[in-house]
Amino acid sequence: MTPISRRKLITSGLAATAGVSGLAVASHLSRRFGLIPPDCAGPYGLGTTLTYAAQRLITTHSLARQFPRGMISKMPFANAIAPPNADFKAHQANGFANWKLAVDGMVAHPTSFSLSDLRSMALSSQITEVACEEGWSYIAEWIGTPLIDVLHSAGILPQSRYIVYHSIEGDWWDSIDMADALHPQTLLTWGMNDGDLPVSFGGPLRLRVPRQLGYKSVKFIQRITATDSLKGFGKGLGSSEPEFGYAWYAGI
Repeated sequence: MTPISRRKLITSGLAATAGVSGLAVASHLSRRFGLIPPDCAGPYGLGTTLTYAAQRLITTHSLARQFPRGMISKMPFANAIAPPNADFKAHQANGFANWKLAVDGMVAHPTSFSLSDLRSMALSSQITEVACEEGWSYIAEWIGTPLIDVLHSAGILPQSRYIVYHSIEGDWWDSIDMADALHPQTLLTWGMNDGDLPVSFGGPLRLRVPRQLGYKSVKFIQRITATDSLKGFGKGLGSSEPEFGYAWYAGI
């Protein structure tokens, strides 16, 4: 079956879901074609699955809204973070000169990048909005290195289905599928509003995922792992957030 005919089949199936029986059919089609999130077994599993499948079919290549410079928030809200651990404080005291981003898993050349390495690669910037599920938001310019460039540099393997990314805070991690990992607006961000990325906003390195809610943009990134399955990470729900009631997929 060609990709086009598969897409038509799935889209037609989802479009036909007007009632309870239709939802069951849509859920079946989502599972058949692998459009299911890792936290699909939770109490909101059906809704989460349908949201993920529908957005992947309709908006896979869509762009997050960008704003003019004049709309950058004057006083962006950084949100609270836990006190930095000892390792982070040591890096901070050294001006993050030894901060490294490790890239491993399903790549041909496991490697690591310093902040200088990342800054020497192609630069990208965007003025996009951070939208929090708690109701607040702000607009900022984000400057960084496209994740797709880092993955290609490490030789991402075609079997990869997800990218797992880890904060220096050991229990803070998340993951995205390849549609977002290879999206041109997904950035390893090291700059904000024409300056370095402040610590309160995730400096020195934050993965910015502008097509999803703010909690998917994890701060203080030190490691990314390419994988074909999320079962071996944490409780197998795709990130630490679903363990506290948040959805793995938070598309906006």
